[in-house]
Amino acid sequence: MDIPPFALERYFGKYEFSAPYMLSAADCETWTPGELFAMEEGSRDAFCSMRLLYTESQGDPALRDEIAAVTGGGIGAEDCVVFAGAEEAIFITMHALLSPGDHAVVLFPAYQSLHEVARHVGAEVSFWQLHEEEEGWRPRMDELRALIRAETRCIVVNTPHNPTGFHFTAAEMAELIAIAAEHDLWLFCDEVYRFGEYDPASLLPAVASRYAKGISVGVMSKSFGLAGLRLGWIATQDEDLLSRILAWKDYTTICTSAPAEFLSGIALRHADTIIERNRAVINENLTLLRDFFARHRDCFQWVEPKAGPVCFPRYLGEEGAEAFCATLIREAGVILLPSTAFGAGDAHIRFGFGRRDMVPALAVLDEYLGKKN
Repeated sequence: MDIPPFALERYFGKYEFSAPYMLSAADCETWTPGELFAMEEGSRDAFCSMRLLYTESQGDPALRDEIAAVTGGGIGAEDCVVFAGAEEAIFITMHALLSPGDHAVVLFPAYQSLHEVARHVGAEVSFWQLHEEEEGWRPRMDELRALIRAETRCIVVNTPHNPTGFHFTAAEMAELIAIAAEHDLWLFCDEVYRFGEYDPASLLPAVASRYAKGISVGVMSKSFGLAGLRLGWIATQDEDLLSRILAWKDYTTICTSAPAEFLSGIALRHADTIIERNRAVINENLTLLRDFFARHRDCFQWVEPKAGPVCFPRYLGEEGAEAFCATLIREAGVILLPSTAFGAGDAHIRFGFGRRDMVPALAVLDEYLGKKN
């Protein structure tokens, strides 16, 4: 069975490295290797003397110790598997988890692989919708309950959420876990934007640490700002699922990059420093966005995000979001991501504000809209 093109990735593949202004990035401000080495005495010499051999398929034990530490809640290194980015983690875990005839409920809108890989495996997918106007981008638990059926095997969520900026409260997450437990379902939680909360008090415990059938996906790309390392992970308490995941991994990357594992280990040992800096960038940019959307109420209707470096305002122009974004790239060189890239209609646009390059990009958009209107 053919898998459909990944609309978001093909869109960025067309524009990301040619247009001068990125205003839809979902990753945070990045770091240089030199900045990472400066965090840890002796790390540069250790890196330069490292032999470029294969790493363990499950991931370097020392790195998995650090992953377990940021996951928390009694998760150990043995509960974690390292991958070449979160995309591989999603792809392999879906194959290890689902079979033809199974059913999955997926929070929607969503990153395409969170539902498309499940469909490719042969599972049926139902969307648990986020509601914009009535709830301000929130799902309804009664609607989730109504979607669950006898063949349902897992619930798939993402929090903090891409593209809307929704984030479950602690009470909502507790209810979600209770629903999954009541029906003996896996709860697959894409947590790649974890640590991107505007207030540290909003940080939720990793799902894997709270529920025996919880699966937490993490990555160095988003809140840590280290997308170029291409390193992600899953954590789960279930040994049998881990065995199936590792069996699948032998047919994909086998193991990840030794340099990427080394640099990721430094970053995770200094996670507080990295998160503090990137959270400050997010909050500074969020202030700029508040002012921007206040000035352009005729163009955008904004639901302010709750967490993470992205938001999903409604575009009010008659031509639709996709046409507006295409014209904007052509005339001003600014990349915004239309909701069509998520299969979520043609009325919304994803803005990204986790990087410092948002500031000049937003200024160009501001000027462009001023001239247009």
